[in-house]
Amino acid sequence: MKKLRQEFADLMLEIGAVDNDLVVLVGDISHGILQPFAQKYPDRYYNVGICEPTIVNMSAGLSKVGLTPVVHTIAPFIIERSYEQIKLDFGYQNLPLNLISVGGAYDYSQLGCSHHCYTDVSLISHIENSCVMMPGTAKEFKILFNQSYKKNCINYFKLTEYPHSYDIDEKHVTLGKGVKVCDGSDFTIFTVGSMLQNVLEVKEFFTKKNISIEIIYFHTLKPFDHEIVLESAKKTKNILTVEELSAHDGLHNLVLKSLAGKLDLNVNQLAINGFVHGYGSYKEIQDKAGLSVDKIIKKIEIALELKNEQ
Repeated sequence: MKKLRQEFADLMLEIGAVDNDLVVLVGDISHGILQPFAQKYPDRYYNVGICEPTIVNMSAGLSKVGLTPVVHTIAPFIIERSYEQIKLDFGYQNLPLNLISVGGAYDYSQLGCSHHCYTDVSLISHIENSCVMMPGTAKEFKILFNQSYKKNCINYFKLTEYPHSYDIDEKHVTLGKGVKVCDGSDFTIFTVGSMLQNVLEVKEFFTKKNISIEIIYFHTLKPFDHEIVLESAKKTKNILTVEELSAHDGLHNLVLKSLAGKLDLNVNQLAINGFVHGYGSYKEIQDKAGLSVDKIIKKIEIALELKNEQ
């Protein structure tokens, strides 16, 4: 399966050949895979180093003169560290920008919580002229980037190092639209990005128990597809959101906004409720965060037991 970061590098070379305004800036990362672009278009490739606020400042100048900046580095450093620059240089000035991050959530599990990032989606979403995408496969990223990179927006693409295996039809990869992965009648799981992989395993577990799980997947969180949420929730009346984002402001909050005052529901959440300390593999950190397959299964079992008691 093609890595999203490799798709990013390949796509820059492809688009760069036909769009002379495309400029790529990196924060001392992904040099190897971006060398074809750097060598072919040396005047449109800049390694600014570990100076993330400076990358944003430079990009604002490029954007101001009509170029199309694409900024790429690790999520906590470009979003959390540089948020003031993004807010003022792009949000306040109403300039377009493309941000491509890696290492979101705890993809850099071996490097500890300094390299983790759960708040980026919330932070960028607070800026009015922004779009937020969490593609779970290379194909999703390519389609979404082509749809949005020239729009007059702050586009944030949160790339995962752990793509899911579900092959979404290209016609269903549309900015701002959710995807019904499978129909169900007993329970709905709303999920985003790479977490779809665990959710698919959870569905297999419950299918063997004759419990029908509906899966609604989002590759875009802003703009958000409220309609697909309401449609599914009306049917199952039992919902769970599963996300590698902050429990305080992410997919769950968007789902609640879709449903507020409309239905009597059993609503549950699995998300990251604080800093995940320590080190380990991606799967080990995922388990600490409460987002492993076993933890999702347990959450649904408890929710279904509560329903039966009512």
